[in-house]
Amino acid sequence: MPNLLRRLLLSTTLLMTFAAPTIASTSNTQPLFKSLSKAAPKLNPQALQQALSAMQCAINSGAGGAQRLAVIDYSLPSTAKRLWIFDLQRKTLLLQELVAHGNKSGENFATSFSNRVGSYQSSLGLFRTQESYQGDNGYSLRMDGLEPGLNDQARERAIVIHGADYVNPLWSQRQGRIGRSQGCPAVRPAVAKQVIDKLKGGQFMYSWYPDRRLAKASLYVNCQPRQVARILALNDR
Repeated sequence: MPNLLRRLLLSTTLLMTFAAPTIASTSNTQPLFKSLSKAAPKLNPQALQQALSAMQCAINSGAGGAQRLAVIDYSLPSTAKRLWIFDLQRKTLLLQELVAHGNKSGENFATSFSNRVGSYQSSLGLFRTQESYQGDNGYSLRMDGLEPGLNDQARERAIVIHGADYVNPLWSQRQGRIGRSQGCPAVRPAVAKQVIDKLKGGQFMYSWYPDRRLAKASLYVNCQPRQVARILALNDR
C-alpha cells in the first residue's frame, strides 16, 4: 500500500506540474483581459486574448515576468494605428501607434507572413524583447522569436524595432499605404525611442493575424508546457 500511495502521489504531482500552466493561462488572464479591453476598445478581442494566453503560457512555463506587452494586429491596414503597448501592472494603455510590415507581406494590408531568412515578410506569434543598440537604423531593439516555425529566426533575420521615415501618414495620401520594411515592425522616428524604452529588457510582443493555422501551430496559444519549457531553456543557453 505505501508503494501504491507513493505512485499515486507522484502521478498527481506530475499531472499538476504539466497541467497547471494551461489552466493558469486561461483563468489568470481574464481579469487582465477585461481591463486591457476597456483600455483599448478598438483592439480586436481575439488578438488580445491570444496575446495574453501566449504570454501567460510562457511565464508559467519558466519565462520571467514582464511589465509590458505590445500587440500588433496585422489584420488592420498599415494606415491604421495597429500597435498597442500596455502596462501590465497598472493595466493601462501606454501607446497606440503606426507600425510597418514587410514589403513582401502585402501592400496596405499584410496577407503573407514568413519565418524564412530573406523573405522580407513579417512574422507572427510571441516575441521576447531584448537589448537596445545603435545600428544602421539608429536606436533599435532586438527581439527573440519564441515560436518554432513561426518566428524563431528573428535574430538571424535581424528583425528589430526601429524608427523609419517611411512610417509616415503622409505616404498614405500619395500611395494608399505607409512605407514597408524588410520584415521589421518599424515605427515613426518621433516615437521610436519611446517605444523602444518602454519595451526593451524582456517585455513581450505578440504579432497577430486572423489565421486559424497560427493558433493551431502556436505552442503558446494552445499551451504545451513541456515543449515551451524546452524552448525557453534553449533560449537561455
